[in-house]
Amino acid sequence: MKKALFLDRDGVINREKNYLYKIADFEFIDGLFSTCQYFQEQGYLLIIITNQAGIARGKYTENDFACLNDWMLRQFSNQGILISKVYYCPHHPEFTGECCCRKPNPGMILQAQQAFDLDLSKSILIGDKKGDIQAGINANVAHNILVRSGHPIDETNTAARVVIDSIADLPEVFAVS
Repeated sequence: MKKALFLDRDGVINREKNYLYKIADFEFIDGLFSTCQYFQEQGYLLIIITNQAGIARGKYTENDFACLNDWMLRQFSNQGILISKVYYCPHHPEFTGECCCRKPNPGMILQAQQAFDLDLSKSILIGDKKGDIQAGINANVAHNILVRSGHPIDETNTAARVVIDSIADLPEVFAVS
C-alpha cells in the first residue's frame, strides 16, 4: 500500500483568490515546489483534492477549470513533480444538492484510496479550512494539517494535528520517518 500527501488547492498550492480560474491570476505559494519534491522523495503520492463551487455557481466552466488545471500540472512537471491525480468537486449544495465528494465529505479522498491502493493511516492531508481537515478525519487520514491562508480559523478549537503558516513549513514541522 502507498501513502499520499493530499493537497487542497486554493490557499495551499496557490494564493487564495475567490473563484480562481484564470492563469494570469494564479500565484503559487512560496516553497510549494520544494515541499512537494521533499514528500515525493519520501515516497508519497501527491494528490490534489479541491472543491470548485465556482462551477456550480456559474462563475466559470469545467473547461475553464480544466485549462487552468492543465497549466498548473505542467508547472509541477517542469519542477520534476508528479501530481498523481487532481480530484475536484464541481458541486455546491445550494445549486446542485448534496454530494459525497464536496469536502468535508470524504468522497475525493476515498476515490483516491481505491484508485491508488492508499494506506490512509500513513497519509497526510494539508488544507486551509475546517472542511478540509474534517474531510481528512472523515476518511481516516492519519495526519491532518491546517495552513493559515487568511481564512478565519479557530486555532484553539481545531481537529488538525498542527497549524502552520505555509506549506513550506510542512517538512520542518512534520518530520517524515
